[in-house]
Amino acid sequence: MKRILFPSFLLAGALLAGACSNDKTAEVGTEGMNAAATEAAANPTVDNPNVTTDTEVANPNAPVMTFDKTEHDFGDIKPGAVVKHTFEFTNTGKTPLLIENAQASCGCTTPSWTKEPVQPGGKGTIEVQFDSHGKSGIQNKQVAVRANTTPSINQISIKTNILPDGEQGPVRQ
Repeated sequence: MKRILFPSFLLAGALLAGACSNDKTAEVGTEGMNAAATEAAANPTVDNPNVTTDTEVANPNAPVMTFDKTEHDFGDIKPGAVVKHTFEFTNTGKTPLLIENAQASCGCTTPSWTKEPVQPGGKGTIEVQFDSHGKSGIQNKQVAVRANTTPSINQISIKTNILPDGEQGPVRQ
């Protein structure tokens, strides 16, 4: 008898729980749900402290990282080559600039940067090294530089074309 009652109660409880209505339109109504969706689509705001908006006033005393150029093209390089480029920047702001971190988009790219604060009007560098081992063809790599600037992340990039490896002979067509 106990073997029959326990599964029966379990089944009844499962059916009762499944019979509950999870339809939110009964509570809010179709108009309320559509209004909320329309409002969300019309105002797609994202809270991102790295981007300034039209309504947000940037700190006028903040340091400003101004690069001579933000992209470097190594051109054609041989497979397995390790190449370097030094990006130079000037602090055109009114307070000392301090780089917190520089992070590459790939492990084959290694940045190193000026560690001490760069005074207003002073210059700093970010050296980017690219190791082409195991890579082929056109490569584009970015480095995100996080500093006490507004916006707090500046992007620099390198690109190159790694020539085909001649060890395997010419390509047949």
